[in-house]
Amino acid sequence: MNYKAPNNSLHFIEPEYAHLLPQGSVQITDAEAEVLRPKPPEPTYAQLRAAEYPPMVDYLDGVVKGDQAQIDTYIAACLAVKAKYPKA
Repeated sequence: MNYKAPNNSLHFIEPEYAHLLPQGSVQITDAEAEVLRPKPPEPTYAQLRAAEYPPMVDYLDGVVKGDQAQIDTYIAACLAVKAKYPKA
């Protein structure tokens, strides 16, 4: 169940443990809880880039093998990510 404390903090707890909540907490609906639930921040361009860059091991593998095509493919993939998520 969802509960709202007097300071507007949101709590999700089973009713049998409601006595552990701050005094004055009231049960609220799921819809009310959704309004109170903090929204995650938008990811930064750096976070978006980091999630899409190819694994660095692909580059190192190409270097160790002397495979220039593999190295060039890795660099091209990195440049595509940089173009997709330009610096702010």
